[in-house]
Amino acid sequence: MASFNPRRRNLLQGILVAAAGIGGWRPGSALAGAPGQLELGPARPFSFELLSERARALAGAPYLAPPDPPAVVAEIDYDRHGEIRYRPELALGAQGPGIYPATFFHLGKWFRQPVRIHVVEGDGAREIRYRRNYFSIPEGNPARRMPDDAGFAGFRLHEARVRDDWRTQDWVAFLGASYFRAIGALGQYGLSARGIAVDTAIEGPEEFPGFREFYLQPALAPDAPVVVDALLDGPSVSGAFHFQIHRQRGVIITVDSRLFLRRDVRRLGIAPLTSMFWYGEHGRGRELDWRPEIHDSDGLAIWNGAGERIWRPLRNPLRATTSSFIDRDPRGFGLLQRDRNFEHYLDGVRYDLRPSLWIEPLGDWGKGAVQLVELPTDDEIHDNIVAMWVPAGEARRGAQYSYRYRMHWLEDEPYPANQLARVTATRSGRGGEPGTTRQPGQVRYVVEFAGAILAGLAPTAKVEAVVSSSTGAERVLLARAEPVPAVGDRWRVLFDLAFEPGEVADLRLYLRLGARTLSETWIFQHRSATP
Repeated sequence: MASFNPRRRNLLQGILVAAAGIGGWRPGSALAGAPGQLELGPARPFSFELLSERARALAGAPYLAPPDPPAVVAEIDYDRHGEIRYRPELALGAQGPGIYPATFFHLGKWFRQPVRIHVVEGDGAREIRYRRNYFSIPEGNPARRMPDDAGFAGFRLHEARVRDDWRTQDWVAFLGASYFRAIGALGQYGLSARGIAVDTAIEGPEEFPGFREFYLQPALAPDAPVVVDALLDGPSVSGAFHFQIHRQRGVIITVDSRLFLRRDVRRLGIAPLTSMFWYGEHGRGRELDWRPEIHDSDGLAIWNGAGERIWRPLRNPLRATTSSFIDRDPRGFGLLQRDRNFEHYLDGVRYDLRPSLWIEPLGDWGKGAVQLVELPTDDEIHDNIVAMWVPAGEARRGAQYSYRYRMHWLEDEPYPANQLARVTATRSGRGGEPGTTRQPGQVRYVVEFAGAILAGLAPTAKVEAVVSSSTGAERVLLARAEPVPAVGDRWRVLFDLAFEPGEVADLRLYLRLGARTLSETWIFQHRSATP
């Protein structure tokens, strides 16, 4: 697995700040050749159904790789790309119609594959042709040698044009392969989504199908969606995507995807999410970095088809690992950033404001599994976490899939289980009690829970820590639940796990008072080092 951005922390931030805009447009306007305006290709029939049929036809034919980008693209490195400025007066929708102007990304070394972008007019669409004069490019920059009709790298949507700052403030970006991302309710970018994941973290190379064409329909009212249709193609799969993108407190995207397999796929990931977890309260070496925590997301939340709420803290493992949560018709899953305390990060890039992303399936998804892929990383510039739905059964050549889902880019999950306490921290360290001889082969886990259901409990309440391990009940030692001192609505579970070198233990715990369940279920995987 690889991120669409090898320098993700700095590069995309720089691009989003530097870019200004592409293309003023009005339906039916004659723009071709007009100075200071976009040039559009001829109108062609368009609908999502026609796009889906094109995807189906592509999958039935041998794969044709897209043509190589112009050679000059390789010369547009990070610094050169940062010099390129879009002309804000040419933003698509800068003078209307549409509420949210759209601007385009220039091709560059890190975004080499051109995409074709169209504007939809009624039942037709016209391609927006690339021209160098859409951009302000300084002397000596290799982008000045870009040929016409080279295509764009992607696009972004800006805040409503009634705002004075719309030229520099955007809220959705599609850039690289099938990657896209949106800001959450706290106004920050963070984790990414993809249209599809193919053969992620299995033996052999991962495949990255790409969006080859986009079709944009502007929102004509603040509460109306921007509609984006996209054609996806890759060696193993073709597809058509229909995005209805709403700007609300955060961003809500409803997705209709139709996928057609050109050849067998060993691991097909639906609604894949990609994030970064270097370390949190657990997993941090003493001198690894000066900041207390570094992550875009701190856990995977699942609301499974049986109604159980699950929280799985993320890890930075020693080796690539995949965890599968078997399910049928899941109610939702997502990568969340629950820790919102700036003091836990102390970083100017504001990890405390990164969005959470929740996938809400629409309709029956059938049997499958939420799979969590965790890759080792030694820095925050690498996305090393993937969560996705993998349908049951073999993904064979000729198979067709149709999935609908809603994406919630928010501060928290949209449908929290308010009647249950939730995990707020996972900590680990040496086993044994302080002041006693520490036993080798033991690790202590401390899991904190918070919620209104705990606030009214007396400190002497007989809250039970229900803890289990796949390695056997006898390996769980000293398990107990207790209030967190000086905090009214938080309890914690402390337990030691005895382990053998190289052993893997799947851990599970929740809080119970009598027959009453008090908390969501915490799930974790302990992997001890091999001697």
